[in-house]
Amino acid sequence: MIEVQPFEALGRFQNEWLNARHHFSFGHYHDPARMNVGALRVWNDDEIAPGKGFDPHPHREMEIVTYIREGAITHKDSLGNVGRTEAGDVQVMHAGTGIVHAEYNMEATPTRLFQIWLVPNKARVAPGWGTREFPKERSNALHVLADGRDTPDSTALPLYADGAVLAGTVQAGQSLTQAIGRGRIAYLVAATGRVRINGIDIGTRDGVTVRGEEAITIEGVEDAEIVLVDVAA
Repeated sequence: MIEVQPFEALGRFQNEWLNARHHFSFGHYHDPARMNVGALRVWNDDEIAPGKGFDPHPHREMEIVTYIREGAITHKDSLGNVGRTEAGDVQVMHAGTGIVHAEYNMEATPTRLFQIWLVPNKARVAPGWGTREFPKERSNALHVLADGRDTPDSTALPLYADGAVLAGTVQAGQSLTQAIGRGRIAYLVAATGRVRINGIDIGTRDGVTVRGEEAITIEGVEDAEIVLVDVAA
């Protein structure tokens, strides 16, 4: 089964520096039918104005993955970590027993990102943070960027959650096939461009839930950038 949540139907929040869309209930947006997909609890599509960002605030018992689509984000936390993550790369924060962090767009242009929260499968882990550069050439394939499954990808950032974050591109007129394991769910978004998934047309930034499929074929209607989360059902 493939379920599409159109971009225009997502929850939304906007102020003078943040333009956000929420794929699942978050903040003032609450929809009992849109609480989570397996361990995937939050997928926020954020645009942050230059020189602005999220002031220090706490988190506990959550795995937080930030995928940078455009621009860069600068991270600071109570452990003393400071780092900058650029477009196409990811950062992972293990909130664990508790961490305070801030995220700022220190660039001259807006930063656009996906913030993805996964419910951990291990409680009371030590908090931590990491970022990694990944090859920018990811044509017609999805590559694992963060992974906490039983047999995690050794090149990915670790997660304390039964899930993985993958990303890649598919060119117009080309296709890729992604296996979906038994008892797993995939949630994916075309960050740019339009695609067709198992024959179903998907618009830019629509949310797509895939259940009960052994594999999906993603065809590029336009050149497209794909971000996918794989979690247990």
